[in-house]
Amino acid sequence: MIRSWRFVMPAVCLVAGPLAAQNPPAMEHMHHDTAMGMPIPMPKGMVMLPGFVGLRPPVTPFLPGAGVDPAALAAVQPSEVTPLADGDTLDLTAELLRRDIRGRSYVMYGFNGQVPGPMIRVSQHATVTVRFHNRIDLPSTVHWHGLRLDNRSDGVPGLTQEAVAPGGDFTYTVHFPDAGIYWYHPHVREDIEQSMGLYGNMLVDSPDPAYYSPANRDAVLMLSDLLINADTLIAFGKEAPDFALMGRVGNVPLVNGEPAWALTVRRGEVVRFHVTNVANSRTWNLSIAGVPMKVLASDVSRFEREQRVASVVLAPAERYVVAARFDRPGRFPLVNAIQAIDHYQGEFDPQVDTLGWITVERTAVLPDHGAAFDSLRAYPEVTGDIARYRPSFDKAPDKRITLTVATAGLPLLTVQFMSIDTAFYNPVEWVDGMPEMNWLSTGKQVRWILRDDATGAENEAIDWHVRQGSVVKLRIFNDDKSFHPMQHPIHLHGQRMLVVSRDGVPTRNLVWKDTVLIPVGSTVDLLIDASNPGAWMLHCHIAEHLGSGMMTTMHVDSP
Repeated sequence: MIRSWRFVMPAVCLVAGPLAAQNPPAMEHMHHDTAMGMPIPMPKGMVMLPGFVGLRPPVTPFLPGAGVDPAALAAVQPSEVTPLADGDTLDLTAELLRRDIRGRSYVMYGFNGQVPGPMIRVSQHATVTVRFHNRIDLPSTVHWHGLRLDNRSDGVPGLTQEAVAPGGDFTYTVHFPDAGIYWYHPHVREDIEQSMGLYGNMLVDSPDPAYYSPANRDAVLMLSDLLINADTLIAFGKEAPDFALMGRVGNVPLVNGEPAWALTVRRGEVVRFHVTNVANSRTWNLSIAGVPMKVLASDVSRFEREQRVASVVLAPAERYVVAARFDRPGRFPLVNAIQAIDHYQGEFDPQVDTLGWITVERTAVLPDHGAAFDSLRAYPEVTGDIARYRPSFDKAPDKRITLTVATAGLPLLTVQFMSIDTAFYNPVEWVDGMPEMNWLSTGKQVRWILRDDATGAENEAIDWHVRQGSVVKLRIFNDDKSFHPMQHPIHLHGQRMLVVSRDGVPTRNLVWKDTVLIPVGSTVDLLIDASNPGAWMLHCHIAEHLGSGMMTTMHVDSP
């Protein structure tokens, strides 16, 4: 019998299972439906329900570059650092490329021939021009995730611009007001375009050389995954997203676009990791087995103070800056350690995937930042910035929304199963615990909902207007009695916000965020600094949930 358990998330640390770090990534066995010719990957040990054999989602299968021979395309190159100065111009081209994954070639997407796309490195307060060229087979845009930039360059089709047709171009003016790690990605069919390689980082440097505690080097990690059966990519839905219930969770984890990641450091080296989750749906619980870590920053700022952590939880679109010190020689795995659930069997199972390896040489590093690493530095500038918002922490919410779902036309067996299973839930679905049912659900049958508690309006029917310069308290409740309770990473464009409490417990170490994970059954209070005028999207960053309606607009009106 499945047992529900309480999800507790302090600042960023959650240990979800034993760190059996020497284990390789969990292997999958494959069910191949020869009658229909569609391979369905099933996690190891999971039994498929016979009633789903032969069923197909009611959408046309789609993969990039239909009829294109991968051998005719340029091979993907690793991401390159692209430094830009204030006033510079970058040409950014989305294009079809060949990606080789575990010895097989696929037609996918990339920016400027790279996956991830070029890592844009700029100074804080810089403004650059980006000329976007769409050369893929779908309309597209570029959204500059986390940046408080001019609304006209936010990259949201139908709100701030029209989608750029294949062969078309668009020019963005991109401003970088805050130091930290950010990323860019499409805002058209993210479930396809982002999954297939259209993502890249932006590293914004503070003019203060001591902005972070000292490190010997920086390393950028973009976490994603792909859903592959043997040599076959699992197709997407052309008319609407498939995997609409839980989102598409891949069976091939990737770091910086590759299934094998490695780093070599010297003994005593402190590495500052800038980590971004670009997966469609997967939430990660990241750690380096046997290596001490501390968290420095998240989406839009540093924390008020550094904090030692055993692991870092990253929902889709979240970023964290984490320092690790490698104080002894050897090989250490970068792992994703989670609590998997098999809804069919009603079982929880600790699962550890090894994402890569760090080799520590015997030669000692110079300079040695061990003393600085061992201390936990406070950042009074962050606390001082937040102080002027503290009078609003305890005020009544200005807005309240509930996260839920409505369905129609799902297979009868799915409806029957979910009516039983909903009595029990995992506050965070770390893996796909019901792959056939999830695959068969599409945006035609599933509507994920943001519901305004005050008016009952849902998704794009919500009409929210707030005054520029106001401080808006938003309370979000994730309904645990819905048809399928599911966590949601909620992202607000163009503004910054504080998570002031979770389930009534005040947050003790604050950081400015743009994306927040709302577990099933949780209530989270956000304080939004509504300082940037324009029409800004608020949505779930599980790509399939966004593609199934889970979005609205907050209008920040100039005085």
